[in-house]
This record gives sequence, structure tokens and C-alpha cells, in this order.
Amino acid sequence: MKAELRQMSRKQLEKLRADVDAAIAKLDSQDKKAALKAAQEAAKKHGFSLAELTGEKPAAKPAAKPASQPRAKKNSDGRAKVAPKYKNPNNADETWSGRGRAPKWMTAHIAAGGNREDCAI
Repeated sequence: MKAELRQMSRKQLEKLRADVDAAIAKLDSQDKKAALKAAQEAAKKHGFSLAELTGEKPAAKPAAKPASQPRAKKNSDGRAKVAPKYKNPNNADETWSGRGRAPKWMTAHIAAGGNREDCAI
């Protein structure tokens, strides 16, 4: 095999590498599917679903009609208002869009060891 590799051009070696990577990825996918099926069957055998055992929430059913987002209102200068993404956990009336400088309550929350996702709406 070494002799064959030495006779190959760089382009041929790169194609071989890509083919090997693709084959490995395909085998990984097949192995994961088989493992998942075996885990589901084992859970079912004991009277549980795999989601119950792993603590995962079941996937939400899609709504019959996707809800459209309301149009953004415009400021007096013509720019669109941005919907808030974060709210103060201590005062729900204080919100922030996530744009521009962070408000004092957000910087205080982060300084206390929190993160932005804690305040996400």
C-alpha cells in the first residue's frame, strides 16, 4: 500500500482523503442510527421512552399556521423599532433589544455571574 501511495499525485491523494473522510462519516451516521435504535428498543423493553430516560422534552408539534410577527413600528426619525430580546429579571418593565450599549441592570447581572440568556424573553 505504501508503494501505491508514493506513486499517487497530490491531487489523487487529496481525493483519496476526501473519499475516506466521507466513508468514515457515513459509517459514523449508520453506527449512531443503530445505537439510537438499540437504545430505544431497550427503553421500550422496560416500559419507558428514550426521552423519558434522558430527560429530553418531546419535540413540539408545529402549529397549523405559523404565526407571523407583527410589523415593527417606526420611530419619529423613520427607523424601525426593534423588539426587546431581554428583560430585567428583577423588574419586567425594563427591557433591552440587545443592540447598543447594555443597560445598567444587564451589566450588573453579568457582573454577578449571570449571562444574557438568563434574561432572554
